[in-house]
Amino acid sequence: MAEAKLIDGKAFAAGLRARVGQGVAELKAATGLTPGLATVLVGADPASQVYVRSKGKSAAELGMASFDHRLPAETTEQELLTLVAELNADPAVNGILVQLPLPKQINTPRVLLAIDPDKDVDGFHPVNVGRLGSIAPGAPLDFPVPCTPLGCSMLLADALGSLAGRHAVVVGRSNLVGRPVAQLLLRADCTVSIAHSRTRDLPALCRLGDILVVAIGRPGFVRGDWIKPGAAVIDVGINRIPTAEGKTRLVGDVVFAEALPVAAHLTPVPGGVGPMTVACLMYNTLQATRRKAGLPFVAV
Repeated sequence: MAEAKLIDGKAFAAGLRARVGQGVAELKAATGLTPGLATVLVGADPASQVYVRSKGKSAAELGMASFDHRLPAETTEQELLTLVAELNADPAVNGILVQLPLPKQINTPRVLLAIDPDKDVDGFHPVNVGRLGSIAPGAPLDFPVPCTPLGCSMLLADALGSLAGRHAVVVGRSNLVGRPVAQLLLRADCTVSIAHSRTRDLPALCRLGDILVVAIGRPGFVRGDWIKPGAAVIDVGINRIPTAEGKTRLVGDVVFAEALPVAAHLTPVPGGVGPMTVACLMYNTLQATRRKAGLPFVAV
């Protein structure tokens, strides 16, 4: 069997960003509106700083307005809620992203609940979670959807075309990735199994998947003999592990070298799902602005 075809998330994300940029330009020309994205970072976590900086940079490159709010680690929950309320009321802000994780003194669910659901471009507000959980098969995604799961579904649709009738196995049941990915696959008419740490005979279940999405946060957890020959494998994991040279490197949740001769399609790490997250955030921000203007949903 030939080696898997690599799913180039970096190239797909670049194309999506270009289409979003065109959508922003057309929206400005037609309405005078400029999409505005507000990012909020509490504390100085290095990884979070990198993520927030890349999001602001992408927004500016696509012609959006970027509002960057950096708060000290000792910020109180009430202070953060006050800022969220101000951003909810600001007509220049169409999307609000509060970078997670938040410091221990802040109740994360309470903060997410405070964000205007129509500005919740992360798709984490309970209203948007409920929208995704109740969506009809094939219905338009005319509300914010979590960015990484949305990116996974876009990559699968691009690689495979119709997903209808395929058995998809999702390894991981987090609210951030596993559950929303499963909902998106159900919307695409897949038969979906969700696996997790209590699943019995996990390798056998994985081998049933025409599509295997792995988002468990454990490096090299899924081995090559867990994969159904010819399956499409989406590796969401981004794990930094030490090397013999005393440095670190990024690996996924799937053993890449073992999956390569078994799968038909496979996302690399890095360069697979990762680039899609920021691109889908830009997509969500454009869609939020269109909704605010009363314009119809248009997939880009």
